[in-house]
Amino acid sequence: MASEKIILGIDPGTTIMGFGLIKVVGKNMQFLQLNELQLSKYDDHYLRLKYIFERTVSLIDTFHPDEIAIEAPFFGKNVQSMLKLGRAQGVAMAAGLSRQIPITEYSPKKIKMAITGNGNASKEQVAKMLQQLLELKELPKNLDSTDGLAAAVCHFYNAGKIESGKNYSGWEAFVKQNEDRIT
Repeated sequence: MASEKIILGIDPGTTIMGFGLIKVVGKNMQFLQLNELQLSKYDDHYLRLKYIFERTVSLIDTFHPDEIAIEAPFFGKNVQSMLKLGRAQGVAMAAGLSRQIPITEYSPKKIKMAITGNGNASKEQVAKMLQQLLELKELPKNLDSTDGLAAAVCHFYNAGKIESGKNYSGWEAFVKQNEDRIT
């Protein structure tokens, strides 16, 4: 019997968190779901973080993913935006770690490269390629959910390549690999 696993991909954000799920059977992937969590209606940043955590835990409890792939925050010019993105990512990671699910972090360029072959591809190019790969009937209006799905597909393509991203199997592994971030 072919091995089976479910991968949850997350594109963290404090305005919209995109996510997608795929099922891997042997060497084939099947589309399960993609969606987004709309957070812009909440003014309180801490409330947004709470909803990110709760939604991630809900996805885990519903779909029982074996692994989580998450997009790493990119280094932009706006430090405040990056701080907020980092918090959103951390909260999503904490939800996965609270359920002992291994997490791998991928840079946006690495994800785009895995899906399209071009690390500078646009969101639209990534979405169109996912539509073809997974035979999606239509694409969502916002492409944050396809970004989450792209993280899951990138993880599928990088299976077994530990150097592909940062890998965390629990709190202890996270702390050990991020000693420079802890004071």
